[in-house]
Formats: sequence, structure tokens, C-alpha cells
Amino acid sequence: METGGFCERLRARAAPIWRRELEHPFVRGLADGSLPMERFRFYLRQDYIFLIEYCRVFALATAKARDLATIGVFTQLLHDTIETEMELHRDYCGRLGIARADLERTAPAPVTHAYTRHLTGVAWSGSVEEIVAAVLPCQLGYAEIGAALAHGDWQESPYAEWIRTYSSVEFAASAERLRVLLDEMTAGWPAMALKPLEDHFITSSRYEYLFWEMAWTAADWPV
Repeated sequence: METGGFCERLRARAAPIWRRELEHPFVRGLADGSLPMERFRFYLRQDYIFLIEYCRVFALATAKARDLATIGVFTQLLHDTIETEMELHRDYCGRLGIARADLERTAPAPVTHAYTRHLTGVAWSGSVEEIVAAVLPCQLGYAEIGAALAHGDWQESPYAEWIRTYSSVEFAASAERLRVLLDEMTAGWPAMALKPLEDHFITSSRYEYLFWEMAWTAADWPV
């Protein structure tokens, strides 16, 4: 018999993908400051466009939620994404000479386009449980990366504010609420019912890795 909650089993299955994320030169370069600023600029613009679609996913999850407590979880996530994460991006971009209007006109690169289509597709056609499974790798993954980078010597990094945001107690608590929610919603489910959720989780985990790789190589449309 399997032990642990559903999310614990998901995390264990995705461990090789998440380990490659943490070891990625883009991620490591955030902590030691070696990441070239132009790659960070590319990342900021693409992640901002990603977060716009991410907000749509949370809005759809709010509409599909079956009780007030779950509505509250997604409403808070939507608020935090707009007011904290996206504001961090806007602030960084302003300091780097990227005007807000230019930021919001950024065209999604291939990986950004594919990842957001995956998430919005699940949000439109799937259950609220499927939505949580699809967004959890982003929420938990960033919390894990933030916590890992915060253990190092990062205070002098030009990306210290990024690390501070994603290693914060508030961000970790937000990700944890989503993890607990999925475990509660799927308690007692048979393996067959859990399989689509597992597929969404693994697909999103793979896209998370590809997003770092895209940012590292500035992989945009070739033509």
C-alpha cells in the first residue's frame, strides 16, 4: 500500500525533473549573481506574459470552486500574483529600462506559448482538482527554489530581490495551502481517477524546466 499524501507521491515521481531545475545554470546564476542580465531581462518579459495567463487560470479555478474556502484560496493566489509577483517584474523591468507598455506587448516565445496553452486548456476543460495539479509545480517549485537559493550567499546578488520574494514565508505558505488543498480534495480517490491529475503535474513540471532552459538560451521564434 502506498504511504503519504497524493502530493508527496507526485513530488517523488517528478524528483528528477525538479532536481534538474534546481541545478540549472539560470537558477544557480540567480544566487551567485553570475546570470547575465540580458538573460534575466528575457526571462522577466516572458514570465510576465506567463503570469497574465496564470491569472486567468486562477480566475477560472475560482469560478469552478465548490465552496467558499476553496474560492478564498484561489482569490488570494490571484491577488498575490497580480500585486506581488507581477509588481516585482514591473519594478525590475522599470529599473532595466523596459517600459510597462513594452512589457505587456511582449509576444510569448514558443515555450511560454505552449506552457500557457497547457494550463489554460486544463483550466477551461478540467475539474478544479485538475487545475490545482497543473499549477502546483509552479507554486511549489518556485517555493523550493527560493528556499534552496536563500541558504546560500545571495545578499549581494543583483537578483536578491527575486530570491527574497520566492523564499519568503508568505510565498511558501501560499504554495503549501495549494498542496494541502489538493491532498484534501483527492483523499480516498482511486488510482484511475488520480491519473489525469498526475499527468498534468508531470507535464507542468517538464514545462517548468523548459522555461528555465528557454530563458537561459533566449529561445524565441526563429522566424
